[in-house]
Amino acid sequence: MSDITILGGGRVGGGLATALTRAGHKVTVATRAPDAAADAIRTASIVINATPGAGSLERLTALRTELRGKILVDVTNATVDGPDGLPADLLYPGSSLAERLQEALPETHVVKTLNTMLHTVMTAPAALAQTPTAFLSGTDPEAKRVVRGLLLDLGWRQEWITDLGGIETARAVEAAILFVPHVIRSGGFAPFAISIAR
Repeated sequence: MSDITILGGGRVGGGLATALTRAGHKVTVATRAPDAAADAIRTASIVINATPGAGSLERLTALRTELRGKILVDVTNATVDGPDGLPADLLYPGSSLAERLQEALPETHVVKTLNTMLHTVMTAPAALAQTPTAFLSGTDPEAKRVVRGLLLDLGWRQEWITDLGGIETARAVEAAILFVPHVIRSGGFAPFAISIAR
């Protein structure tokens, strides 16, 4: 069992909180108030960033002291949205939110995962007709081992998880968000995920 704080209580954060609590973890969903978020982070060993991507870097950088030594699981995509509210471009072209977070929080172990799928698939991967893939990007092997364990608790199988390497590989999986508006427009708002077929 781990003490987990989730930053962001929307569909993504709420779904992860429910599933991780069901798996036996102690989960706190932090409110938007900076003091409340700081207090919740202090007691956690793992922090999940499920805040809106456009404000994530600023919000988490302000919590640098509290995040020191923690594992930060980043599931967010930082995008510039189009007039229909769907992603139109990347906020950090040539880089990624995960890389920016790792640069801003050098004493925090950032791991990118679960950002290449509709939010419902994060906690119910077996519901898809085809096998999905969850990617891991991060510099610290131990942090990635811990996050892999969380994915298993969420219903992912070992063979569905692909470790891409260092945090710089997050720019590739974050760029996959550019598929999303086209997939939704062509097939509707139905569960889907990026999958590596071998």
